[in-house]
Amino acid sequence: MGYETILLEQEGPIGILRVNRPRALNALNGKVISELIAGLEEIENGIMPKVVILTGTGEKAFVAGTDVIEMENLSSIDARKFANFARQAIDKVAALDRPVIAAINGFALGGGCELAMACDIRIASEKAKMGQPETGLGIIPGSGGTQRLPRLVGVSKAKQLIFTGEWIDAKTALEIGLVDKVVPPDLLMEEAKKIAVAIASKPRVALALAKCAINKGLDMALDDGLSYEIECFAECFATKDQKEGMRAFLEKRKPNYTDQ
Repeated sequence: MGYETILLEQEGPIGILRVNRPRALNALNGKVISELIAGLEEIENGIMPKVVILTGTGEKAFVAGTDVIEMENLSSIDARKFANFARQAIDKVAALDRPVIAAINGFALGGGCELAMACDIRIASEKAKMGQPETGLGIIPGSGGTQRLPRLVGVSKAKQLIFTGEWIDAKTALEIGLVDKVVPPDLLMEEAKKIAVAIASKPRVALALAKCAINKGLDMALDDGLSYEIECFAECFATKDQKEGMRAFLEKRKPNYTDQ
């Protein structure tokens, strides 16, 4: 399928999805959101790729935010519709049945920070800047910022970032737990691919169930989450890859997974 505002590539078991509006610093508008949803559905409907790297085109921005030009004159009703539409794309990243790595190559502000937070792992360039600056526009984050940010960095730090609207650098983002690793700009995709290759060596079903158990368990009471984990654990034993993995371990050889 051809796209105008995203690029979707595949390198073996790794998919690379790039937001591609470099002249607008990859800002999210209705077209980008629509194509992100379509691109993620295309990934979801295929066996491959097993791991997705989400990034932005160019050296300046991952996603610099949501397009203010498109939002400026929205009514309250239209703003609700727009936020729900953007949330569809961002939630789809979080719910994708395979791991997603954010390679944050520059500005990740507003909707861009929300998009990065929906990913499973976040690797940032030393040049990255992150934040939720919406209060400076007279609004608040509308696609997950007030919910995902405190879950990642803690309530008081999230309030500070959202109330002040300040941008933070990659080093600070690492210190507060907003990103998992910071690397020089020229090593960003290399590092993201290195992690993706390590993940892709594992069985597809086990990866999907692990992600599901973690994500759903976070919204449950601990006892319910532990019970749900057991259900996901047991499902693994219906796969050929579980048999192969344990057999290979006992035979002291490398497993040959078939993602079945």
